[in-house]
Amino acid sequence: MNEAQPFRTADALRPKSKFRPLAVNQVEVGGFFGPHVDVIATTTAKLLFDRCIEARMLEQVDPDVPNPGIVIPFDHGNTVTTQMFWDSDFGKSIETAAYALYRRRDGELEARVDAVIDAYGRLQAEDGYLNSWYLRIQPGQRWTNLRDRHELYNAGHLIEGAIAYYHATGKRKFLDIMCRYADCIERTFGLGEGRKRGYPGHPELELALVKLGRVTGEQNYLDLARYLVDERGQAPLYFEVEAEARGETPDAFHFGTLEYCQAHKPVREQREVVGHAVRAAYLYAGMADVATEFSDDSLDPALEALWSHLTDRNLYVTGGFGPSKANEGLTFDYDLPNQTAYAETCAAVALVFWSSRMLGRAPDARFADVMERALYNGALSGISRDGTRFFYDNPLESYGAHHRWRWHRCPCCPPNISRLLASIGTYFYGVAEDELALHLYCENAAEVEVAGARVALRQETQYPRDGEIAVTLTPETPVEFTLSLRVPGWAKGFAVSVNGETLAASPEKGYLRIRRQWSAGDAVKLDLAMEAEMLYANPKVAPDQGRTAILRGPLVYCVEETDNTAPLNAYVVRDGASIRMSDIDGLPEAVGLAIEAIAESRPDDALYVTTPPMRAPATLNAIPYYLWDNRAPGEMLVWLRREA
Repeated sequence: MNEAQPFRTADALRPKSKFRPLAVNQVEVGGFFGPHVDVIATTTAKLLFDRCIEARMLEQVDPDVPNPGIVIPFDHGNTVTTQMFWDSDFGKSIETAAYALYRRRDGELEARVDAVIDAYGRLQAEDGYLNSWYLRIQPGQRWTNLRDRHELYNAGHLIEGAIAYYHATGKRKFLDIMCRYADCIERTFGLGEGRKRGYPGHPELELALVKLGRVTGEQNYLDLARYLVDERGQAPLYFEVEAEARGETPDAFHFGTLEYCQAHKPVREQREVVGHAVRAAYLYAGMADVATEFSDDSLDPALEALWSHLTDRNLYVTGGFGPSKANEGLTFDYDLPNQTAYAETCAAVALVFWSSRMLGRAPDARFADVMERALYNGALSGISRDGTRFFYDNPLESYGAHHRWRWHRCPCCPPNISRLLASIGTYFYGVAEDELALHLYCENAAEVEVAGARVALRQETQYPRDGEIAVTLTPETPVEFTLSLRVPGWAKGFAVSVNGETLAASPEKGYLRIRRQWSAGDAVKLDLAMEAEMLYANPKVAPDQGRTAILRGPLVYCVEETDNTAPLNAYVVRDGASIRMSDIDGLPEAVGLAIEAIAESRPDDALYVTTPPMRAPATLNAIPYYLWDNRAPGEMLVWLRREA
């Protein structure tokens, strides 16, 4: 793209016959997520840069400093090192910083981001290519191993960082740099003569290109995203072709099968979620984006089948997925172990991405409910309350040895959960030509354009503390459009009114669709019945047989040793047991639950005896799962023993 050409932002961002999210600078977030955004703005965004630089990432990027060489050893039979992925960590950290700067201007942080951007500008090749590993550590080997080395994945995260920084600061330098790189990629890959028919081993670039097309108005970026989706898994399999070009045999792939990177068959033929969890959800999110942008119904059968396969057979109650450490992903249906659950934070984040994009063509609570479950539980657990420590994997049971860490040799999760939370307002709404959908509830103020009019709206709510939501709309002039409000699947009832008049509305695909002419000051109130309830797993999930999980609204609860007496598996909960709200020591922001239970014990410490354990009435104190391991160390349990 020519650097002097202005972006056609207004046209690019104006919704047509599809639902698009708001930009981060269109939503002011308060309520439940406000403090999380503030922690990231004041603490985490700077911390990410500190730790990236401490890991020597900037030395690899900046051509004006000595080359650091191989800092992290190769793994997987000398195929990869996580050092190859450093550009992605910087990209996500810049994206986080951008959202933080929009939230809270910080000259020091902005100067640090600008310095990294300047280094990337100095590093960029004349033809636009930009990858610090291949430009400094292994020059001359670009595009030789798309399967393993995250080359295009890195590009995607840098592009997303550049878009976020442009939205937050108005500065175009990084976006111009990344447009030149995207142009380089577009000249290199595709169906034209002399182009490579490759695609990312780790999907992500697809999502970034759709965002880039939207912000610049350039159709070629959207077309490239479509190509990457359409070409994946086509014969001859590109990853086998490039392996042979490297002098390798395709069967020497460390993970054994291209299911690991979802390249085993064309995407329209895929029906089961397989392989690496994060790669899978990123790919499906890209498919959904392409389906929306191009009104491509041919992707629907695959997307629907993949969605059902994940949510019906392979999704943890927390919204995490991918039980296996070996492939960071899927194994077989109903394999959902608790103590050894991998459930990578990035996988839950990726599921939020996929869910939100499945809402691109119409409001459907199937997708928004899963987005909410993954967001409040499997993703949010990945960062500590103070924003300084992180989970990579998220088990549903711990004997006291699992804790958040400061950093990681593969530090993908810290900036991923940080960028999600810092941009959380962009997931609240979907805007189409004449419809506004409210997908998530949280106190906020937003400005949208719908039905050709600018509309200011405000949500006032303590959600998820309770289910009362008040929405005030202030259009510039009276305007007719449809306001769609999600009724979550967990809600046992609801009431809705407009300007105090109760409506007898029924949800369509889980949304109340209210069409009318809206005027300044119109007030909508939605009251969702929110009460604690017990959830039971399919008997095919062996670890959860004879157990129950506790939910209240969007939150999954767990019990911790710090609030109870270990061992936690010594407690039994009867079906229909009393559950009441309570305060939590050390966690004043959250609603705790006191659960009527039975405590089993023995008078001695014998390993086996012929008499049953003694039983006594007890109370289990439960906290929202996302808050565990923020106080004293100890056991944790989500699935409680039960008896009918």
